[in-house]
Amino acid sequence: MAARVRLILTLHNHQPIGNFDGVFEGAYQDSYAPFLNILDEFPDLPVVLHISGSLMEWLTERHPEYIERIRGLVARGQIELLGGPFYESILACIPRRDRIGQIREYKKYLEQLFSTTVRGMWVPERVWEQSFAGDIAEAGMEYTLLDDTHFRNAGLHDDDLYSYQLTEEDGRLLKVFAGGERLRYLIPYQDPQETINYCREIAERHPNSVLVFGDDGEKFGVWPGSKELVFRDGWLRRFFTALNQNRDWIQVTTMSETVDHVSPAGRIYLPDASYREMTEWALPTEKQGHFRQLIQEQQQRHDWYRTKQFMRAGFWRNFLVKYPEANEMYSRMLQVSRRVEELSATLTDSAAVDLVADARRELYRAQCNCPYWHGAFGGLYLPHLRNAIYSKLITADTLLERASGRRGHWVDIQVDDYNLDARKEIRLSGDRLVGFLSPGNGGHLYELDVRAIQINMLATLNRRPEPYHERIRQHSGQGENSSGGGVDPNGGVCFKQPGLDQKLQYDNAPRKSLVDHFFQPGLQHDAFCHGHGELGDFAEGVYQSKLRRSQERVEAGMWREGKLGPYSVKLSKSVALSSADGGTLDIVYTLENLPPNLPIHFGVEFNFAAMPANAADRYYYGENGQSLGTLDNRLNTAPISRLGLVDEWLGIDVALEASQPAGFWSLPIQTVSQSESGFELVHQSCAVVPHWQFVAPADGRWTVRLCLSVDTTVSQARALADLKPLGRELSSASRH
Repeated sequence: MAARVRLILTLHNHQPIGNFDGVFEGAYQDSYAPFLNILDEFPDLPVVLHISGSLMEWLTERHPEYIERIRGLVARGQIELLGGPFYESILACIPRRDRIGQIREYKKYLEQLFSTTVRGMWVPERVWEQSFAGDIAEAGMEYTLLDDTHFRNAGLHDDDLYSYQLTEEDGRLLKVFAGGERLRYLIPYQDPQETINYCREIAERHPNSVLVFGDDGEKFGVWPGSKELVFRDGWLRRFFTALNQNRDWIQVTTMSETVDHVSPAGRIYLPDASYREMTEWALPTEKQGHFRQLIQEQQQRHDWYRTKQFMRAGFWRNFLVKYPEANEMYSRMLQVSRRVEELSATLTDSAAVDLVADARRELYRAQCNCPYWHGAFGGLYLPHLRNAIYSKLITADTLLERASGRRGHWVDIQVDDYNLDARKEIRLSGDRLVGFLSPGNGGHLYELDVRAIQINMLATLNRRPEPYHERIRQHSGQGENSSGGGVDPNGGVCFKQPGLDQKLQYDNAPRKSLVDHFFQPGLQHDAFCHGHGELGDFAEGVYQSKLRRSQERVEAGMWREGKLGPYSVKLSKSVALSSADGGTLDIVYTLENLPPNLPIHFGVEFNFAAMPANAADRYYYGENGQSLGTLDNRLNTAPISRLGLVDEWLGIDVALEASQPAGFWSLPIQTVSQSESGFELVHQSCAVVPHWQFVAPADGRWTVRLCLSVDTTVSQARALADLKPLGRELSSASRH
């Protein structure tokens, strides 16, 4: 039988910026390397391979032998390499200039590394908007791969999907393949013969078809249960053997060979889309439930096969609405991108130009997509991934300050709509700290960058409902690892900690800093931890603002009149940063118009996010330097003047000092989320609340000064001396 079906096997291998080295290594040992071992046994079977730039850089450094193997397979034509945005950015999440820049840079990088021509690219998470066609073509790409769902949403019938299509934007042409959802669910979960049967079915109905499998390479060894299935039980070897045995009518081929020998099936313009599950995850939590219920109802109809292609869910960009924390990263990234572009156009000094080029590379790394959204697993919920994004952004920002001529100790203050809410935010910056204040939303301090260690101390995440929380409640009472496996396609449930249903609590206000609270007098710590006792409307109120600046000191003042029960009171707060003490924020609170003799219970909430909990070298300490326990503790102190948080591993000491002794409450903010290996509790931040209970004075006025200091002396000493961690020496080195 003559070849009647072309089959293109496309694997996408990716590990995000900031992922743990052990995760990279585990994926290499369990998936990437053994896949090549099997592929080597079948030299006549080609595959199309995409490796993200973040993973490729790691492989180049840690496993150069793997790079050599790829180079050899490319040279003999068994692997076609795909490009894409260098650091696996969602194209919808980055500016057009960066889309084109990342794609061009990665194409050049791959062509130099592997001595090949890169003609096509992988679209991260298959998130598509039609305007991308022109950007991809302008970046030098001929073709790409999307899901067949995209094509159905455009109105095509299944019978129209067995070749590639031609699209364009502003006259720039792009060839687009349709990756088959059916193949994604067959490979590798079903016996190899099922894939052969499916190919035969298509060949008989549509001779000379092109079928495309495109999915994560981690399905072959990393996903739960896949290592045993694919390698131990021999699925991959049996699959390749079956393809060889049917090579008289199945031609396993590449995208480049296909476009060179097969004409496009037609022309198409594709609507905004991604793979089916992604569009559901982008919906608000409540609407996800409604959508799934609607799908279940429609599936019972006799004409479901005709109507299902018109059932569409959400739009990727709405992750930035669903999760304000994702928008904060996104808007910060845009700030850096704009400044890179501005300085690139104006600077001519060679040293400055080099600094801007370095900043652009850090910006590209900060555009890695995984922490900007959340679906079935991880993503935004993983602090180490968010921290990695901020680390790259802070590094880029610092490089740009150097490129623009900033030297020594300095401070600055600026106003702009930094978080894209149509209201002005305030940026206090210096050579050591950068802070962002939001007068339009509670006067919160929502970002605090520590330049020395490239950490945003306030990269917090609120606790909020997720659709899978209902599954946790349904399985309450199950113990740790009760199902013996991870979250699997069949709905299996695994709890990585017991009692997760008891941890499902949701926040009433953003977990930021300088969140202002008036509590019920006598409110107990436990009631506060459960979100009770709020009397005022200041936590998210709109504040007015004014700025003061000099060469040595900048200050943002904010104030509003609001409600304290039935009373109207005025709250003012100022935040100052000086060049002489650039590691400290000087904060002053003033309450006015308090009814005389009224019992007042006032607190200011801070959230510190960069420091993990439940580790002996991460702990609280009191005003005398005594340890108060690890950062997962709930503190309820008597009035003291100082509370500190130490992370010896990071080499950082954060302290709050009050001019009037305060009781300090603390609690760990922990989310319950889903990972590949099960439901888990993730530490997001330490909420720390100095609070005061007093009787309002006769003049109705009360004030307190807070100093928030960030000491990175130990971390900087380590960097300078290239020393190993200094352990408990931090306790004495940073507190005195």
